[in-house]
Amino acid sequence: MEMASMTTNTGASTSPVAPHMKWFMDDRFGMFIHWGLYAIPARGEWVRSLEKLSVADYEPFFEEFNPIKYKPKEWAKAAKAAGMKYAVMTAKHHDGFCLFDSKLTDYKATNTPAGRDLIREYIEAFRSEGLRVGLYYSIIDWHHEDYPHFGDKIHPMRDNEDYRNHQIEFDRYLTYMHGQVKELLTNYGTIDVMWFDFSYDDMTGEKWKATELVRMMRGLQPDIVIDNRLGGDKKSAEPEVYAGDFMSPEQLLPPEGVVNEAGEPLPWEACITLNDHWGYCAGDNNYKSPKTVIRGLVECVSKGGNLLLNVGPNAKGEIPRQSLEILAEVGQWMDDNGSSLYGCGPAKLEKPEWGRYTQNGNYLYAHIYDRGMGPINFRGLNGKIKRARLLADGTEIKVETPWNAWEYPHDAFISFSGASLPDEVNTVVELELSENALDN
Repeated sequence: MEMASMTTNTGASTSPVAPHMKWFMDDRFGMFIHWGLYAIPARGEWVRSLEKLSVADYEPFFEEFNPIKYKPKEWAKAAKAAGMKYAVMTAKHHDGFCLFDSKLTDYKATNTPAGRDLIREYIEAFRSEGLRVGLYYSIIDWHHEDYPHFGDKIHPMRDNEDYRNHQIEFDRYLTYMHGQVKELLTNYGTIDVMWFDFSYDDMTGEKWKATELVRMMRGLQPDIVIDNRLGGDKKSAEPEVYAGDFMSPEQLLPPEGVVNEAGEPLPWEACITLNDHWGYCAGDNNYKSPKTVIRGLVECVSKGGNLLLNVGPNAKGEIPRQSLEILAEVGQWMDDNGSSLYGCGPAKLEKPEWGRYTQNGNYLYAHIYDRGMGPINFRGLNGKIKRARLLADGTEIKVETPWNAWEYPHDAFISFSGASLPDEVNTVVELELSENALDN
């Protein structure tokens, strides 16, 4: 099987990339969607665990779940307009509630006032916009009788004495869990990503019969991309079958990307919330700015990673207005500058002091955040740049050595006429390099 190569931020080492991962590493930007019964209490997706709510306490939300404004085609259009290329939506979160029509449980959207398979609608809507589709599936289940209750680290009934002697048959739960994954990979056509969440303590790896699970999945959909949260050591020289295709850092961007034990770069995707919660939280207005999102996406790509940016729709099925406004502004920037990210990765250069580099073949993209004083310095690129253009509109930018830069013969320079940058969020200059310019 032919393998592509991937470079680090210095270009010093490469590692093979499986063909089924190429689209993932080219598309770079996706939408995460956390949605379920927890949108009704609107205090975040962990409300059952944090408030130690019983099944009975939580049942009223099941009985009233009726997202009358759920229009996944609008979600898909918003994602596409933002420059996102794929999406991942919660088919089942930790509370055990299924947004899909599983034949293995009654605890599903089709038995609520919603009365229909909401995952099918999501898949069809996003596919119609040309976006790849992924499914989040929690391997944890606080609703299932055979999932550990008392004494578990996070179960809502972990401290409830009534459950101290509650007997479970964990294998029966595993049969259920594997069966639901099979349903998701059998009943909805091609699924591009399966995003499992999550292993902890001794609940990891073969505790989930993970090898058996992944082999079943690969048998059904050989090209599916799987995250690393079943457990295992993706960074080892010989990762387990279930170690996944990519690393999934949460709520942080790795300082220098992600590498294995040999120092070779690994595919990774940072999952990040737009505010401080995954599921809808009515009181959380701490939203990231479009500038923060854009620069965060650039940082991911400059380190060889993706950004999976979350939205948490409300109980009626609407993505919050603030989220849509941010996505729209990001999309405007991506319309002009997306080619500096799609299909790009780390550059064979150190991080510049004025911003970041991304690279795609002989095209080097300078993401300039800081105007600074004097000309912009491209370290070590003198004589290696064939052409420079402002990416947003194609304006020619002259590459020349100023009279006062004679002490820096190996560097190239550009100048902006004004005291401010053309785009204060991120001015992108496309540098077409001469063949093999960065190989030495």
